[in-house]
Amino acid sequence: MDQFNRLPGIGPKTSERFIFYLLRLPKTELDTFADSIRNLKENILICQTCFSYDERSPCPRCSDPKRDRSLLCVVAESHDIIPIEKTEMFHGMYHVLGGTVNHLEGIGPEHLRTRELVRRIDANGISEVILALNPDLEGETTSMVLSRLLKEKPVRVTRLAQGLPTGSNIEYADQMTLAHALQDRKEV
Repeated sequence: MDQFNRLPGIGPKTSERFIFYLLRLPKTELDTFADSIRNLKENILICQTCFSYDERSPCPRCSDPKRDRSLLCVVAESHDIIPIEKTEMFHGMYHVLGGTVNHLEGIGPEHLRTRELVRRIDANGISEVILALNPDLEGETTSMVLSRLLKEKPVRVTRLAQGLPTGSNIEYADQMTLAHALQDRKEV
């Protein structure tokens, strides 16, 4: 249970459920599960183009000739690509920064893959960089740093629209969400 508790978002109750589930598994299934975890570092690579995790490098997205190589979507972490891909609306390339600027934790732009981002823009004829970072303090700070860094580049820098989610109530929205909703309003 102590090992499961070390995982992000897993507390004692969830760890207990995991343990009892694993105890019910046949030994062969448990061995397969353990082997998968044991081999994780050996089988998963970092794509040398976009820096996402995959079983090969370049990853399937970076090696897909049908993707629009002039569009580059910048995300903080590899797992941020999954929900964007599920929309089936984006067919460009990705760039994983490896985190966000967080001065309290000593993470500045130099700790992220910003140099690699600039190199990709300079070398690959990218026309638009889409900043797809979380709308929290770290994501906003990182977006600001990147927009300043790319200001002199011949590239359009955009960010995901922000505002009220469908089905929500204005009275429950926080000030930042409402401010972005007003700022990013669209003509009807």
